[in-house]
Amino acid sequence: MYAEKLKRRSDCAWSIEPFGHMQVPIVVFADKPLIDAMDEQVYAQAAHVAALPGVVQASYAMPDAHWGYGFPIGGVAGFDAEQGGVISAGGVGFDIACGVRALTTGLTYDDVERCKDQLATMLAHRIPAGVGSRGKLELSPDEMDDMLRGGAHWAVSRGYGAQEDLARIEEDGRMAGAEPRFVSDHAKQRQKDQVGTLGSGNHYLEVQRISAIYDAEIAEAFGLYLNDIVVMIHCGSRGLGHQVATDFLPRMVKAARSEGIELPEKELACAPIRSDLGRHYFGAMNAGINCAVANRQVLTHLVRQVFSDVLPKAEVKLLYDVSHNTCKVEEHLVDGKPRRLYIHRKGATRAFGPGHPALPADLQQTGQPVLIGGTMGTSSYILAGTRTGMALSFGSCCHGAGRAMSRKQATQRWHGKDVVMHLSQKGIVVKAASLRGVAEEAPGAYKDVTAVVDATEKAGLAKKVARLEPLICVKG
Repeated sequence: MYAEKLKRRSDCAWSIEPFGHMQVPIVVFADKPLIDAMDEQVYAQAAHVAALPGVVQASYAMPDAHWGYGFPIGGVAGFDAEQGGVISAGGVGFDIACGVRALTTGLTYDDVERCKDQLATMLAHRIPAGVGSRGKLELSPDEMDDMLRGGAHWAVSRGYGAQEDLARIEEDGRMAGAEPRFVSDHAKQRQKDQVGTLGSGNHYLEVQRISAIYDAEIAEAFGLYLNDIVVMIHCGSRGLGHQVATDFLPRMVKAARSEGIELPEKELACAPIRSDLGRHYFGAMNAGINCAVANRQVLTHLVRQVFSDVLPKAEVKLLYDVSHNTCKVEEHLVDGKPRRLYIHRKGATRAFGPGHPALPADLQQTGQPVLIGGTMGTSSYILAGTRTGMALSFGSCCHGAGRAMSRKQATQRWHGKDVVMHLSQKGIVVKAASLRGVAEEAPGAYKDVTAVVDATEKAGLAKKVARLEPLICVKG
């Protein structure tokens, strides 16, 4: 039904013009092979988003898009409060502000290869990972609220990291508008000892080698050099973010009915931005964003301690931290005029181009670092945002490889022990809390991340800077 309506705009852009209840078109960024492999449900969900009140310009799907909860994962949409726009808990997801943080180390491949097993063992020992993992921090109610308001600033004030880290985090490490009073006591209880933990699912900590440089000038500005070692941390807001979504979704379903908003699927639950419920969710979600960046900041501190013990000459610096499950208020040009929009990115990464005022001075010329995770057995990438992407997709791009099959399908096809053994033969050390989790995240369960990144670059959303290969992977 939907795929037959696709029209090609360029080599890596396709559209479906509005029909039915859609108010704006769907725009899909992908090359022909990715389009051919894309689930029809992606288009259906993007069409549902395109029918929501106050949606602006288009309902976008990135090259890694796949079926999700309400919004497609890899979906981007902007809503205008002045036009009755909505905010959607389904458009942000359960893992609020799940994101990626990249750290440079000043080390080379040879430095790490000599002690790879020791480093892997120490990281796995010091980094709490897995379902229900607990950290050493246990927050009192007052400390919890301070963390939810302060984000990475709170963590740095507690001795986890350095002041200079903050400029290299979205929103300078603290999301404005956080309202801990709208986060339930149950959500806070779930989080009280989870700050500084990795979690499970597709979350990981990887030690990686830079295997290719595509733009030497930008790479140098980012501090990236061939054969150097980078650490990537992928995780989010843990139990708190999940509970915020769980708390608000049923309330939004009920509110949508009372507002006369038709929901093709209840997971698309939303509320008018200017309603009490919309404001309450926005405040709670912003608290969830701060929770996620505080979590990654504490994990960074733990990583620095491990490197200090195993490889004392390491200089672990934060390159950038960017989230990919958020709703943020941003100004974008629409029909040549600036508009203040609520940009939902669900499994999509902010990718601001050169000159954007949200970027620190030393990244103004390069554009924002964009961190794209691969799989345990394949490359990850560091890109840079472009001015073109600002106009094409509200400054957004892909966030990873994107699943090609469900977790259940993956466990039916692979065994975790076999995946670990196969990766070991490739020189990749995997330390995992759950072999089932390894099977669920087997490299073959994902799309080809290189194809996704190439399509992203060809579409003009971001440009390739460096490719990274995994050496150590710590997983839940």
